Amino acid sequence: MAETRFQHLSTIERRDALDVVARRLGRATFLLEKDIWIVTTLAVLFEAPFGPHLVFKGGTSLSKVWRAIHRFSEDIDITYDIRGFAPDLVVGGDEEALPPTRSQERRWTRAIRPRLAEWVSDTAGPLVQEELAKAGFPARVRAEAERLYIGYEPLFEPRGIVKPEVQVDFGARSTGEPHVVHAVACDAAPHLPGLTFPRAEPAVMLPERTFWEKATSMHVYCLQGRVRGERWSRHWHDLVRLDDAGIAARALADHELAAAVARHKAMFFRENDANRERIDYHAAVSGRLRLVPSGTAQESLADDYASMLATGMLMDEDEPFGTLMERCALIEERANTHG
Repeated sequence: MAETRFQHLSTIERRDALDVVARRLGRATFLLEKDIWIVTTLAVLFEAPFGPHLVFKGGTSLSKVWRAIHRFSEDIDITYDIRGFAPDLVVGGDEEALPPTRSQERRWTRAIRPRLAEWVSDTAGPLVQEELAKAGFPARVRAEAERLYIGYEPLFEPRGIVKPEVQVDFGARSTGEPHVVHAVACDAAPHLPGLTFPRAEPAVMLPERTFWEKATSMHVYCLQGRVRGERWSRHWHDLVRLDDAGIAARALADHELAAAVARHKAMFFRENDANRERIDYHAAVSGRLRLVPSGTAQESLADDYASMLATGMLMDEDEPFGTLMERCALIEERANTHG
């Protein structure tokens, strides 16, 4: 019996199918639809000739692969292993593919950024557009610097800040280690066994490293006290969910991994605090981590979190913001005790 692919259904049939799943899951139909586009995009990227050099990371990997967070994560974060992307540069680097000096870091960054933007525009963008069309998912693909935006005609009207567009953020200044290959399926697939949905098998960063990536970013936010963009509160939500899943405990016990993240950020993501003093990532992972902001920075997070709740991006969760801050304070205490 021939398989019936979701994308080969008529528009009305696709709407009806996702309506069925939405009623079963209590999920918004436009989020189920966007999830299909996310998985399809991952499949195209990791089946491409450059796919073996890519690593899937960030919040969407925590949701789609590790099932550690329950919010809807709509952007795709991809690392192009610097050893594959810029082998001419890393010849002088160490085993972590870090530049030996600060001046070398500046040289690497000046070389990688325009090279990556050109690759996104001239290689990744055209390939993604072509392969999506072949798979039955015609899209409008545009490149902006180191990002791809994949726009699609929605079956349902999106709400709030969610757009009918998949954003892919590329980076090429790390190895993406440690990672493993893992299958990724559409959320609707188990509920419609008579249909075939897209699947992907990306290399995925281990969640313990993602914990430290997020924790150090939150540390910077707390020390700067500077309001960031939309959905920034997702990091605090994610960290608590990583704690619930037992991943935070493993990350806190892995001092070598924490130090590796600190070394990478100290080299490539130098930041100053509110007093214009250099932020010390090594101190952050060694007993001086800050996860709970104060003043207007916390107020901004609270407003952003309320927006995420209203849009349904946190799915069936309605944890009060104050509780989230209390949980993060406890994680901070444990992290600094471990340190």
